[in-house]
Amino acid sequence: MIEFKNIRKSFDGRTVIDNASAEMKAGQCNLIIGASGSGKTVLMKCMVGLFEPDQGEILYSGQNFTAMNNKERTVIRKEIGMLFQGSALFDSMSVQRNIMFPLNMFTDWSYKKKTDRVNEVLERVNLKDTNKKFPSELSGGMKKRVGIARAIVLNPKYLFCDEPNSGLDPITSLLIDKLIKEITVEYNITTVVNTHDMNSVMEIGNYILYMHKGKKEWEGSNKEIIFSKNHLLNEFIFASDFLKDAKEMRMLEETGKIPNLRNADDRIGHSSPSEPS
Repeated sequence: MIEFKNIRKSFDGRTVIDNASAEMKAGQCNLIIGASGSGKTVLMKCMVGLFEPDQGEILYSGQNFTAMNNKERTVIRKEIGMLFQGSALFDSMSVQRNIMFPLNMFTDWSYKKKTDRVNEVLERVNLKDTNKKFPSELSGGMKKRVGIARAIVLNPKYLFCDEPNSGLDPITSLLIDKLIKEITVEYNITTVVNTHDMNSVMEIGNYILYMHKGKKEWEGSNKEIIFSKNHLLNEFIFASDFLKDAKEMRMLEETGKIPNLRNADDRIGHSSPSEPS
Protein backbone atom coordinates (compact mmCIF):
# COMPACT_ATOMS: atom_id res chain seq x y z
CA MET A 1 0.00 0.00 0.00
CA ILE A 2 1.12 3.55 -0.74
CA GLU A 3 -0.33 6.46 1.17
CA PHE A 4 0.39 10.15 0.83
CA LYS A 5 -0.88 12.80 3.21
CA ASN A 6 -1.29 16.55 2.68
CA ILE A 7 1.29 16.79 -0.10
CA ARG A 8 2.20 20.26 -1.29
CA LYS A 9 4.71 21.12 -3.99
CA SER A 10 5.56 24.48 -5.53
CA PHE A 11 7.97 25.72 -8.18
CA ASP A 12 9.08 29.36 -8.27
CA GLY A 13 6.21 30.35 -6.01
CA ARG A 14 3.58 28.54 -8.11
CA THR A 15 1.69 25.78 -6.29
CA VAL A 16 1.51 22.61 -8.40
CA ILE A 17 0.26 20.15 -5.76
CA ASP A 18 -2.07 21.60 -3.17
CA ASN A 19 -2.70 19.52 -0.04
CA ALA A 20 -3.35 16.19 -1.82
CA SER A 21 -4.00 12.98 0.13
CA ALA A 22 -4.87 9.46 -1.04
CA GLU A 23 -4.46 5.77 -0.23
CA MET A 24 -3.50 3.29 -2.95
CA LYS A 25 -3.93 -0.38 -2.15
CA ALA A 26 -2.06 -3.51 -3.17
CA GLY A 27 -3.53 -5.84 -5.78
CA GLN A 28 -5.31 -3.09 -7.65
CA CYS A 29 -4.62 -0.55 -10.40
CA ASN A 30 -4.56 2.95 -8.95
CA LEU A 31 -4.93 5.59 -11.66
CA ILE A 32 -3.99 9.27 -11.51
CA ILE A 33 -5.82 11.29 -14.17
CA GLY A 34 -6.19 14.94 -15.04
CA ALA A 35 -5.61 17.50 -17.76
CA SER A 36 -2.14 18.73 -18.66
CA GLY A 37 -0.91 20.96 -15.85
CA SER A 38 -3.15 19.31 -13.25
CA GLY A 39 -0.15 18.13 -11.22
CA LYS A 40 -0.44 14.39 -11.77
CA THR A 41 3.09 13.94 -13.15
CA VAL A 42 4.62 16.03 -10.35
CA LEU A 43 2.64 13.98 -7.83
CA MET A 44 4.02 10.72 -9.23
CA LYS A 45 7.57 12.12 -9.19
CA CYS A 46 7.11 13.08 -5.55
CA MET A 47 5.92 9.54 -4.80
CA VAL A 48 9.08 7.95 -6.23
CA GLY A 49 11.42 10.55 -4.76
CA LEU A 50 12.41 12.43 -7.92
CA PHE A 51 10.90 15.56 -6.35
CA GLU A 52 10.83 16.40 -2.67
CA PRO A 53 7.43 17.64 -1.45
CA ASP A 54 7.42 20.96 0.40
CA GLN A 55 4.99 19.52 2.91
CA GLY A 56 3.35 16.21 3.76
CA GLU A 57 4.25 12.53 4.02
CA ILE A 58 4.56 9.62 1.59
CA LEU A 59 4.33 6.18 3.17
CA TYR A 60 5.19 2.80 1.65
CA SER A 61 3.48 0.04 3.65
CA GLY A 62 3.48 2.38 6.65
CA GLN A 63 7.13 3.45 6.29
CA ASN A 64 7.63 7.21 6.00
CA PHE A 65 9.56 7.60 2.73
CA THR A 66 9.82 11.38 3.04
CA ALA A 67 11.65 11.10 6.38
CA MET A 68 14.24 8.59 5.13
CA ASN A 69 17.84 9.31 4.17
CA ASN A 70 19.23 8.13 0.82
CA LYS A 71 20.49 4.81 2.19
CA GLU A 72 17.10 4.00 3.73
CA ARG A 73 15.32 5.01 0.53
CA THR A 74 17.46 2.62 -1.50
CA VAL A 75 15.79 -0.28 0.30
CA ILE A 76 12.36 0.97 -0.81
CA ARG A 77 13.56 1.76 -4.33
CA LYS A 78 14.64 -1.85 -4.79
CA GLU A 79 10.97 -2.73 -4.31
CA ILE A 80 9.80 -0.25 -6.99
CA GLY A 81 9.39 -1.06 -10.68
CA MET A 82 9.00 1.75 -13.23
CA LEU A 83 7.49 1.66 -16.72
CA PHE A 84 8.45 4.89 -18.47
CA GLN A 85 6.31 6.68 -21.04
CA GLY A 86 8.63 5.96 -23.97
CA SER A 87 9.68 2.55 -22.54
CA ALA A 88 13.20 4.08 -22.08
CA LEU A 89 15.02 1.04 -23.45
CA PHE A 90 18.73 1.26 -24.17
CA ASP A 91 19.01 1.16 -27.97
CA SER A 92 22.49 -0.33 -27.91
CA MET A 93 21.46 -3.22 -25.64
CA SER A 94 19.61 -6.40 -26.53
CA VAL A 95 16.27 -7.21 -24.92
CA GLN A 96 18.03 -9.52 -22.48
CA ARG A 97 20.59 -6.91 -21.43
CA ASN A 98 17.85 -4.26 -21.03
CA ILE A 99 15.88 -6.49 -18.69
CA MET A 100 19.00 -7.64 -16.86
CA PHE A 101 20.05 -4.05 -16.13
CA PRO A 102 18.24 -3.79 -12.73
CA LEU A 103 19.56 -7.23 -11.75
CA ASN A 104 23.12 -6.08 -12.45
CA MET A 105 22.55 -2.96 -10.33
CA PHE A 106 20.81 -4.46 -7.31
CA THR A 107 21.79 -8.15 -7.08
CA ASP A 108 24.91 -10.29 -6.92
CA TRP A 109 23.22 -13.21 -8.68
CA SER A 110 25.12 -15.49 -11.00
CA TYR A 111 24.78 -14.89 -14.74
CA LYS A 112 22.73 -18.09 -15.08
CA LYS A 113 20.30 -17.05 -12.34
CA LYS A 114 19.88 -13.63 -13.95
CA THR A 115 19.32 -15.19 -17.37
CA ASP A 116 16.75 -17.59 -15.95
CA ARG A 117 14.89 -14.67 -14.38
CA VAL A 118 14.98 -12.73 -17.67
CA ASN A 119 13.47 -15.74 -19.44
CA GLU A 120 10.74 -15.99 -16.78
CA VAL A 121 9.59 -12.40 -17.18
CA LEU A 122 9.85 -12.52 -20.99
CA GLU A 123 7.56 -15.53 -21.01
CA ARG A 124 5.19 -13.73 -18.63
CA VAL A 125 4.81 -10.81 -21.07
CA ASN A 126 4.48 -13.16 -24.06
CA LEU A 127 7.87 -12.35 -25.58
CA LYS A 128 9.58 -15.71 -25.27
CA ASP A 129 12.79 -16.13 -27.32
CA THR A 130 13.23 -12.41 -28.05
CA ASN A 131 16.37 -12.18 -25.87
CA LYS A 132 18.76 -11.31 -28.70
CA LYS A 133 16.57 -8.75 -30.45
CA PHE A 134 17.30 -5.03 -30.21
CA PRO A 135 14.73 -2.25 -29.57
CA SER A 136 14.91 -1.16 -33.23
CA GLU A 137 13.56 -4.59 -34.20
CA LEU A 138 10.50 -4.32 -31.95
CA SER A 139 7.06 -2.81 -32.47
CA GLY A 140 5.73 -0.17 -30.08
CA GLY A 141 3.67 -2.74 -28.18
CA MET A 142 6.62 -5.11 -27.88
CA LYS A 143 8.79 -2.31 -26.49
CA LYS A 144 6.16 -1.62 -23.84
CA ARG A 145 6.11 -5.30 -22.89
CA VAL A 146 9.91 -5.35 -22.62
CA GLY A 147 9.56 -2.27 -20.40
CA ILE A 148 7.06 -4.12 -18.23
CA ALA A 149 9.35 -7.16 -18.06
CA ARG A 150 12.22 -4.95 -16.88
CA ALA A 151 9.94 -3.24 -14.35
CA ILE A 152 8.92 -6.55 -12.72
CA VAL A 153 12.23 -8.43 -12.96
CA LEU A 154 13.08 -7.65 -9.31
CA ASN A 155 9.62 -8.79 -8.10
CA PRO A 156 8.60 -5.29 -6.99
CA LYS A 157 5.96 -4.54 -4.40
CA TYR A 158 5.17 -1.27 -6.17
CA LEU A 159 4.83 -0.57 -9.89
CA PHE A 160 4.65 2.91 -11.43
CA CYS A 161 3.49 3.29 -15.04
CA ASP A 162 3.79 6.69 -16.74
CA GLU A 163 1.40 6.90 -19.70
CA PRO A 164 1.79 3.18 -20.57
CA ASN A 165 -0.40 3.47 -23.68
CA SER A 166 1.25 6.55 -25.16
CA GLY A 167 1.76 6.12 -28.91
CA LEU A 168 -0.07 2.79 -29.13
CA ASP A 169 -3.08 1.87 -31.25
CA PRO A 170 -6.35 1.10 -29.39
CA ILE A 171 -6.07 -2.70 -29.63
CA THR A 172 -2.47 -2.77 -28.41
CA SER A 173 -3.40 -0.34 -25.63
CA LEU A 174 -6.07 -2.74 -24.39
CA LEU A 175 -3.55 -5.61 -24.42
CA ILE A 176 -1.09 -3.56 -22.36
CA ASP A 177 -3.86 -2.62 -19.91
CA LYS A 178 -4.84 -6.28 -19.57
CA LEU A 179 -1.22 -7.30 -18.95
CA ILE A 180 -0.71 -4.60 -16.29
CA LYS A 181 -3.94 -5.65 -14.59
CA GLU A 182 -3.03 -9.35 -14.64
CA ILE A 183 0.45 -8.74 -13.22
CA THR A 184 -0.95 -6.44 -10.52
CA VAL A 185 -3.40 -9.07 -9.29
CA GLU A 186 -1.08 -12.05 -9.78
CA TYR A 187 1.78 -10.58 -7.73
CA ASN A 188 -0.36 -8.41 -5.42
CA ILE A 189 1.48 -5.27 -6.52
CA THR A 190 0.46 -1.72 -5.65
CA THR A 191 0.28 -0.34 -9.19
CA VAL A 192 0.10 3.41 -9.86
CA VAL A 193 -0.73 4.49 -13.42
CA ASN A 194 -0.49 8.05 -14.70
CA THR A 195 -2.72 8.19 -17.79
CA HIS A 196 -4.77 10.23 -20.24
CA ASP A 197 -6.30 7.08 -21.75
CA MET A 198 -9.99 6.86 -20.94
CA ASN A 199 -10.08 3.20 -21.99
CA SER A 200 -7.61 2.52 -19.18
CA VAL A 201 -9.79 4.46 -16.76
CA MET A 202 -12.87 2.41 -17.59
CA GLU A 203 -11.18 -0.99 -17.96
CA ILE A 204 -8.62 -1.21 -15.14
CA GLY A 205 -9.39 1.72 -12.80
CA ASN A 206 -9.95 -0.01 -9.46
CA TYR A 207 -9.13 3.32 -7.84
CA ILE A 208 -9.08 6.63 -9.72
CA LEU A 209 -7.68 9.92 -8.42
CA TYR A 210 -8.74 12.92 -10.50
CA MET A 211 -6.48 15.95 -10.13
CA HIS A 212 -7.61 19.44 -11.11
CA LYS A 213 -5.31 22.46 -10.78
CA GLY A 214 -3.17 20.67 -8.23
CA LYS A 215 -5.99 19.53 -5.99
CA LYS A 216 -7.70 16.20 -5.50
CA GLU A 217 -11.02 16.90 -7.15
CA TRP A 218 -12.52 13.38 -7.05
CA GLU A 219 -11.69 9.79 -6.13
CA GLY A 220 -13.50 6.52 -6.70
CA SER A 221 -13.65 3.39 -8.87
CA ASN A 222 -14.41 2.88 -12.57
CA LYS A 223 -17.90 1.79 -11.52
CA GLU A 224 -18.50 4.90 -9.44
CA ILE A 225 -17.21 7.24 -12.12
CA ILE A 226 -20.21 6.36 -14.31
CA PHE A 227 -22.59 7.78 -11.70
CA SER A 228 -20.45 10.74 -10.64
CA LYS A 229 -22.17 14.11 -10.56
CA ASN A 230 -18.87 16.01 -10.36
CA HIS A 231 -19.10 18.54 -13.18
CA LEU A 232 -15.34 18.97 -13.68
CA LEU A 233 -14.77 15.21 -13.77
CA ASN A 234 -17.60 14.62 -16.23
CA GLU A 235 -16.36 17.38 -18.52
CA PHE A 236 -12.90 15.81 -18.50
CA ILE A 237 -13.89 12.15 -18.93
CA PHE A 238 -17.01 12.48 -21.05
CA ALA A 239 -16.08 15.53 -23.11
CA SER A 240 -17.66 14.53 -26.43
CA ASP A 241 -21.33 13.88 -27.18
CA PHE A 242 -20.43 10.30 -28.09
CA LEU A 243 -18.86 9.66 -24.68
CA LYS A 244 -21.76 11.34 -22.92
CA ASP A 245 -24.11 8.95 -24.71
CA ALA A 246 -21.83 6.03 -23.77
CA LYS A 247 -21.98 7.13 -20.12
CA GLU A 248 -25.79 7.15 -20.21
CA MET A 249 -25.85 3.69 -21.81
CA ARG A 250 -23.47 2.29 -19.19
CA MET A 251 -25.56 3.82 -16.40
CA LEU A 252 -28.62 2.07 -17.80
CA GLU A 253 -26.69 -1.21 -18.02
CA GLU A 254 -25.43 -0.92 -14.44
CA THR A 255 -28.93 -0.23 -13.11
CA GLY A 256 -30.36 -3.16 -15.10
CA LYS A 257 -32.68 -1.01 -17.19
CA ILE A 258 -31.21 -2.43 -20.40
CA PRO A 259 -29.25 -5.68 -21.04
CA ASN A 260 -25.47 -5.57 -20.65
CA LEU A 261 -24.56 -5.08 -24.29
CA ARG A 262 -20.84 -5.66 -23.70
CA ASN A 263 -21.56 -9.24 -22.62
CA ALA A 264 -23.90 -10.01 -25.46
CA ASP A 265 -21.20 -12.28 -26.97
CA ASP A 266 -21.96 -11.19 -30.51
CA ARG A 267 -25.33 -12.89 -30.45
CA ILE A 268 -26.45 -10.79 -33.42
CA GLY A 269 -25.85 -12.80 -36.53
CA HIS A 270 -25.45 -16.11 -34.69
CA SER A 271 -29.01 -16.95 -33.70
CA SER A 272 -31.07 -14.71 -35.96
CA PRO A 273 -32.45 -16.11 -39.23
CA SER A 274 -30.69 -15.26 -42.48
CA GLU A 275 -32.03 -12.37 -44.47
CA PRO A 276 -33.52 -13.21 -47.83
CA SER A 277 -31.19 -12.68 -50.76
